[in-house]
Amino acid sequence: MEKCKISSISFPLKIMIVIAAAAASSHSQVHIIPTTLEGPFEPKTRSFDPSLRRGSDDLPMDHPRLTKNVTSNFPEQIALALSTPTSIWISWLTGNIYIYIYTHTHTFPFAVFKYLNYLIFFALWDAQIGVNVTAVDPSSVASEAWYGKQSGKYDAKSSGVSVIYNQLYPFEGLWNYTSPIIHHVRIHGLEPETTYYYKCGDSSLSAMSEELVFETLPLPGSRKYPSRIAVVGDLGLTSNSTTTIDHLITNDPSMILMVGDMCYANQYLTTGGKGASCYSCEFPDAPIRETYQPRWDGWGRFMQPLTSRVPMMVIEGNHEIEPQVGSNTFISYKTRFSVPSKESGSNSNLYYSFDAGGIHFIMLGAYVDYNQTGAQYAWLKKDLEKVDRDTTPWLVAAWHPPWYNSYSSHYQEFECMRLQMEPLLYQHGVDIVFSGHVHAYERMNRVYNYTLDSCGPVHITVGDGGNIEKVDIDHADEPGKCPSADDNVPEFGGVCHMNFSFGPAKDKFCWDRQPEWSAYRESSFGHGILEVVNSTHALWTWHRNQDIYQEQSYGDQIYIVRQPEICSIGSKGNKVLPTSLPPSLAATLRDPLLGCLLCYVAFLIQAFRIWEMVTTEFFLLWLC
Repeated sequence: MEKCKISSISFPLKIMIVIAAAAASSHSQVHIIPTTLEGPFEPKTRSFDPSLRRGSDDLPMDHPRLTKNVTSNFPEQIALALSTPTSIWISWLTGNIYIYIYTHTHTFPFAVFKYLNYLIFFALWDAQIGVNVTAVDPSSVASEAWYGKQSGKYDAKSSGVSVIYNQLYPFEGLWNYTSPIIHHVRIHGLEPETTYYYKCGDSSLSAMSEELVFETLPLPGSRKYPSRIAVVGDLGLTSNSTTTIDHLITNDPSMILMVGDMCYANQYLTTGGKGASCYSCEFPDAPIRETYQPRWDGWGRFMQPLTSRVPMMVIEGNHEIEPQVGSNTFISYKTRFSVPSKESGSNSNLYYSFDAGGIHFIMLGAYVDYNQTGAQYAWLKKDLEKVDRDTTPWLVAAWHPPWYNSYSSHYQEFECMRLQMEPLLYQHGVDIVFSGHVHAYERMNRVYNYTLDSCGPVHITVGDGGNIEKVDIDHADEPGKCPSADDNVPEFGGVCHMNFSFGPAKDKFCWDRQPEWSAYRESSFGHGILEVVNSTHALWTWHRNQDIYQEQSYGDQIYIVRQPEICSIGSKGNKVLPTSLPPSLAATLRDPLLGCLLCYVAFLIQAFRIWEMVTTEFFLLWLC
């Protein structure tokens, strides 16, 4: 046999070729992550695992993760939220200590002399619930935040505002609620990608929190992105919710996107007790959709270990509507959470936008006017026109109810909102849309107007956080599971249910198979992690709760790939920034050297397993 000419190819490249072949021979050990470039994918359903429970009861208010563990005027329920690229909101709650001095004059017999008794009473005032409640004075406790780049050394201080709210029900037998003092302070002048230490509270009362820490995100235009963005919806306060949050914490997010329906306070009567998975079924005679507001306080304590160090960006869901006296709605949501509405030019806390590194996020309100003649649409149009895709290449949107949904629950519920807003979002090249509302997981193929479209956004539903209403398991395309046109009426807006006018479901309200725009669906509780790699590639991973104790396990994973060079974008800037190594082997096959490099990395990760499969003869054969 003729000897090979080693000089014809470099030795390192030969080694890479050998390793690539070895890795290919052990393909069962190496996970190749698909990309959206390979789509559209054949629809896939993973059926509900009957060994799992569909839901669990709410945690009681005396659960250790829900109980108050500070005295009345010390901060609790501490949470961070992004304001601008160089500022952050810090929010927390306190009660107050009221001091009463009671005086009484005593006169001895025969009026020989008199003296005064001074009795001092201390009263701890906090959240109150009952028929008659008295609001706390929000100005009685100051709002301060101290912060700096060294532990124990706080070079800067900021002050803010303190507010309260009431939840009032003018019906006999219903209880009213008045909140603790809610504090919001914005701290300024923060440097990017920097660790800061902080305390919050009222120093005049010697009531400052313990030292806490957070890390700022990269600046827009820096070609950098948050390391991991956790996405969760419809969380609640059940045993499933605790598994979701514990699992999420192990993934070490740098930011949280909460897509509505947080504590489910409106699954209770005002008198508390036990929550119900179906409110209307359990409480058919309720004169109004009541809310047990202390659940909000329990939820704030439940989330504090995470939200006191990682910014959480929220958008309202239907469980935050909470109607009360005077037709007031969203009072607890709007009072408890700081969002950058003013910073983004919005006149409402129910919709806003913000930047996180090279990502521009748009948070839309589905339970406020979304018509093209309304204020929200006008704001959205202006906001999209200002987006510079050179500065923030990625455009991500979020709202609570999904537009694309193949489950029976909430099927076509928000068609009116889709018809009003979808063309504008498509025109400006929105890349990803996150929603909740449906208590299951579903990822769509790229879609626009129910048509597969390689330039449409990837819609992802993550309403599977673990709430008391249980996981959804019925699909609208299954026999007998298609809702009627009278079902799924939204709690806000009109009804625009319609039969499909084209495709396999033409002239039908539901498909007779999993729709082609639905790529993957599964009825399990969990959360998602978005990792943006560069200006064109982002890794999306959905983690199921049942996989919490399994390493490198997940329910769904894909690289979402932008193609700005072929998709017309209405926003400013359409330049593709230089990218790092493409993240999928499939995406690198056009370049053999890069493909070999990727295989080399995979080999190093699993060196022992692969090396056992490579014999000396095999190595020499390929080398020569």
